[in-house]
Amino acid sequence: MTDPSDTATLALTPLDALHRRLGAKMVPFAGYAMPLQYPAGILQEHLHTRAAAGLFDVSHMGQIVLRAPSGRAEDAALALETLVPADIVSLPPGRQRYAVFTDDTGGILDDLMVSNQSDHLVLVVNAARKAADLAHLRERLAGRCAVEPLADRALIAVQGPKAEAVLAALAPEAAAMRFMDVRRLTLAGAACLVSRSGYTGEDGYEISVPADRAVALCEALVADPAVQPVGLGARDSLRLEAGLCLYGSDLDPGTTPVEGALEWSIPKARRTGGVRAGGFPGADVILRQLADGAARRRVGLAPEGRAPVRAGAALFGAADGGEPVGVVTSGGFGPSIGAPVAMGYVPVAAAAVGTVLFADVRGKRLPVRVAALPFVPPRYKRS
Repeated sequence: MTDPSDTATLALTPLDALHRRLGAKMVPFAGYAMPLQYPAGILQEHLHTRAAAGLFDVSHMGQIVLRAPSGRAEDAALALETLVPADIVSLPPGRQRYAVFTDDTGGILDDLMVSNQSDHLVLVVNAARKAADLAHLRERLAGRCAVEPLADRALIAVQGPKAEAVLAALAPEAAAMRFMDVRRLTLAGAACLVSRSGYTGEDGYEISVPADRAVALCEALVADPAVQPVGLGARDSLRLEAGLCLYGSDLDPGTTPVEGALEWSIPKARRTGGVRAGGFPGADVILRQLADGAARRRVGLAPEGRAPVRAGAALFGAADGGEPVGVVTSGGFGPSIGAPVAMGYVPVAAAAVGTVLFADVRGKRLPVRVAALPFVPPRYKRS
């Protein structure tokens, strides 16, 4: 087992020294040394983000530029649409969209964000998949797009109801942005690419900043009393309450977008009868599932009692006997609602809200109820 204190073989983000100065407990994650929590602790960090503003280091994630030889973002979008079932062509400049890479069986290779920067696209991909995604893009889009990592950049997120006021104090124009807008802003003297988005269910921003200016920007942010640094522990509980998937847990190559309840990311233009129907890997499987349904589905799960139900727990249809019918993929305690929360996959026949199932927790079957997602309503600024 890797010693959590040993970072000799781990990559470091540009904020590593700042994390340690702020008293973070560092752990290995996706090949990086990352802060799990700070002295305030996971519970307090979670609640502070919901009440004010949390500052997250997400520099381990991959930032990739996609540029067509024509210098037109539309041509890069057409190329990218051969790998994702999202509508990238209609994405206006200065806007961002969620997408998934699919394979030939309809499975999900990764989920990502795509923004239109007028003459190119910028992709943000998951840390554990960024090398594979880069290779996948280069192989499949050879001759159609130049694919390069956005080098020497950090990525941070400011999340919570006070995020707007915090960022507007540094760049007033940030206040006018709405959910999924992307702008180039100067923050604490640094030229940044800022999206109004995040992965907590709260209003907030993700900020791509030059690596050599990242510490100064974060110091300026935490100088605001509304801002508190937040680690991976609270990031996970926040995204779980928001019903958001973690790649490698809730999504993987054995899961299609329809099974993952991500149909909303596949618009009419890419569906059967649409102006650019299909044309992405696994389209036959995914389009058939969109029409006829899939055998299983990702659902929210509300365990009864106080005991959390963790990822990997088998789900049964009865309190004793029988074979497993599903599995928990994410689970823990939801500080905002004061109760355990989870997500998992169950047969469609058992996916209705209110259905009672039983999770195997250390040899005991505990009742869980299928629940609507998200557990905490989102607070994105849509207008």
